[in-house]
Amino acid sequence: MAEALEQIEKLKKKESGKPASQPKEEAMKDGHEYVDLGLPSGLKWATCNIGARVPEASGDYFAWGEIKTKRTFSESGSLTYGKKKYSIEISGDSQLDAARANWGGSWRMPTKYECQELIDKCKWEYVTINGVNGYKVTGTNGNSIFLPAAGFRYVSSLYRAGNDGYYWSSTPSESDANGAYYISFGSSGYEVFCIDRNYGRCIRPVSE
Repeated sequence: MAEALEQIEKLKKKESGKPASQPKEEAMKDGHEYVDLGLPSGLKWATCNIGARVPEASGDYFAWGEIKTKRTFSESGSLTYGKKKYSIEISGDSQLDAARANWGGSWRMPTKYECQELIDKCKWEYVTINGVNGYKVTGTNGNSIFLPAAGFRYVSSLYRAGNDGYYWSSTPSESDANGAYYISFGSSGYEVFCIDRNYGRCIRPVSE
């Protein structure tokens, strides 16, 4: 009887040592956490914006095609606004992609089509986490990320923070040297849209 009880205790200890979910170290790439949302592409989305330490933090704001944040966002101060030579896909380009430049490794900005996949293949729910509004985006496998409503920057001011979110993709407009695509959302909905490149917006990196 004592021997049987000893075997049961050993089994309990063995089972309790098993992780209930994916080990944390396997959910890291180059020092940054990611979530597998079960997307058809297999793409992994980071848990935080560039410059943020927790999911609900806004992090840094970037003009499209620039790898450093700044205080003032204007047409004249933009590296890529109105310049046709930058009307190219920049995902993975360390000279233009803020995710690759700041996080390194395989991290990069999502393309327009990958942003659309996030919208089409996930459930979006406008929620408040730790006092911050934003969207909980849940994949078909039940895993989720949180995108805070961080607003945007223009000139030296911050607009719509706490209400709306704007996240750059790596894809420029096909017909307008001033524009690039981004995820736009508010409490009433979400979409992939195109707007001028000089605005300061957040970036949520992705990786294969």
